[in-house]
Amino acid sequence: MNEQPTKPTGIVKSLKGLVIKVQFVDDMPNLNEMLYVDNQQQSPLLVSSLEHGDTAVCLNIGGDYAVRKNDAVRRSGRSLEIPVGDAMIGRVWDAMARPIDGKPQLDAATLEQMPKRAIFAPAFQETSLESRADEVLETGLKVLDFFTPFVKGRKIGIVGGAGVGKTVLTMEIINNVAEGSGAISMFAGIGERIREGHELYKTLGDNDLLKTTAMFFGQMNENPVQRSLIGLSAITLAEHFRDDQKKDVLLFADNMYRYIQARNEVSTIIDQTPAEGGYQPTVFSDVKTFQDRLASNANGSITALQTIYVPADDLSDPAVQMIQHELDSTIVLSRAVAAQGIRPAVDILASKSSLLTPEVVGQRHYDLASRATAILQKYESLKGIIAIIGESELSAEDRDDYNKAKQLIEFFKQRFNVMEKVTGVPGEHMTREQTLDGVEEIIGATEVDTNSESATVDSSDEKPAESPTEQPSEANHDQT
Repeated sequence: MNEQPTKPTGIVKSLKGLVIKVQFVDDMPNLNEMLYVDNQQQSPLLVSSLEHGDTAVCLNIGGDYAVRKNDAVRRSGRSLEIPVGDAMIGRVWDAMARPIDGKPQLDAATLEQMPKRAIFAPAFQETSLESRADEVLETGLKVLDFFTPFVKGRKIGIVGGAGVGKTVLTMEIINNVAEGSGAISMFAGIGERIREGHELYKTLGDNDLLKTTAMFFGQMNENPVQRSLIGLSAITLAEHFRDDQKKDVLLFADNMYRYIQARNEVSTIIDQTPAEGGYQPTVFSDVKTFQDRLASNANGSITALQTIYVPADDLSDPAVQMIQHELDSTIVLSRAVAAQGIRPAVDILASKSSLLTPEVVGQRHYDLASRATAILQKYESLKGIIAIIGESELSAEDRDDYNKAKQLIEFFKQRFNVMEKVTGVPGEHMTREQTLDGVEEIIGATEVDTNSESATVDSSDEKPAESPTEQPSEANHDQT
């Protein structure tokens, strides 16, 4: 896919795992330039750094062990590029846009006509959301639509440890959002299990979503160079549809922590000194380089949903914290919630969203979310008291709030559509308006009862009215 010169310009001087050092007499390559070994496989190398004025430190992208010392190396004069266009949709690709779905490579005539785009960060482009009205996308999942709204052109993260349901929740959101939005979808599988890739591919096929989806996989069996590049390849294709075809794009990345891990492994093999916490010294720029490209501009939008694995369930992990700071909404999945049989296992009080504002979701939604959060916070504080003295010792108001919180928790449980074929139980889909009505029905009764109670207390302190009809009429007048 890259044009290769015929004249060798460098010589392989040393090999150490995936790191290959190539010496040049003159005509040094650029950073991130693609080089090709003059062997039968034309092994691709990516220039990682330059040292000693005549040596390029390269990464063996394909992990090709056919490379030998003293092999000739050719410059391409180009960075790592992938073809972009409609022909990429409906297929599964690796980091270099080679098909891994068992189907043949695109024919030479098609590839020749397709534009190419470098996967590394392009020149700075101004991005702005000021001219775009916030458009809320419904996920059909009550707890997400209510507490962490999914807004076009923004970044949402699903945070959780192993086995709490991040991938299944992502599959449900893809199934619910991609089908109704009409947007092009990109999926980047970064360092996850092969089984999950097969399940997602089959789920998209069963729901007729492959026709609008391109998938990129660098799973845990691949070398760290491929895993570190796969997300950038998916973003590159997303940028093409946003900038050149002026379309809205949904991008799903599973898993962002595996991206950090892959970059850390690459840092180790090129002998960089780790930073505090054991991560690579470039961890901050690695995160920023990735996240800053998930943006909207005058042409279109990229709406990103990312999962973030939490090592040892430690939300204070520096890499997890760094990724979270780049997100507009964070959905935290809890092992303690999952152990109670609640699905999706969202820790509502730990989850947060900067998009839950009256300007984005409307005043009614904002007020209901604020009141529901207050009730759930009170529920958490009352659980410890109840464990000691029992629920019967609570005041009437506390007991009422405690019961309402339990109703809210039960209300936000939901069955997934993508699990219907596994469990045999039909999934649920709830519109945002239905969710608001359901929450209002639960917490509205509490407020009505409280208002009525306070009105009764106030009236008992007043002097008796001269006429039995005067007090109600005054109350009616006040209400009016």
